Amino acid sequence: MIGGSIAKLLVDAGHPVTISNRGGPESLRELLAELGEHGRWATTEEAARWAEIVLLAVPWRTPEALPPASAVSGKVVIDAMNPYTPDGGILDLGDTTSSEETARRLPGARIVKAFNTIYFKHLATQGRHDLPEAERRAIFLAGDDAEAKEEVANLIRALGFAPVDTGNLRDGGRRQQPGSDIYNREITAREAASLLP
Repeated sequence: MIGGSIAKLLVDAGHPVTISNRGGPESLRELLAELGEHGRWATTEEAARWAEIVLLAVPWRTPEALPPASAVSGKVVIDAMNPYTPDGGILDLGDTTSSEETARRLPGARIVKAFNTIYFKHLATQGRHDLPEAERRAIFLAGDDAEAKEEVANLIRALGFAPVDTGNLRDGGRRQQPGSDIYNREITAREAASLLP
């Protein structure tokens, strides 16, 4: 849902996108029709090798759905996943976070946690280019690579939202986990600043 929403927003902004899933292009026929000539389907590895920025929006509990680490080495990889169980619970990861585990699964990738705290329907409809950044809906991001975070922040701005940095992958990622004060909250960047230490 998140991946499809972002794909539509990117195509509307004039960017080409390649989408992938394990079900094949037929399972995404409606989405591909909406994307038109700027959207195409490819295998996970092909899509990852083609992309400048890779978005992971699959169930976190299915690491087999991720691209090979070699396909994303050196690339900005947005982790929009949350560690949900099949029944909607949250996996206990102990002292680590889901994004740290994703970074271990994809060594060499420049992981940025983002787009995991917003409902996909809000992502599709709440971008506002007409508002100053402080008054836009906040989308949180976290990571250890400052340049990668700035690339993702610019993408968030281009979609009509406001990037709000929660910190590094460990602490900032933890602040974005399900059940946190900012998870799935409809707040502006100005309001978000008061919730973050």
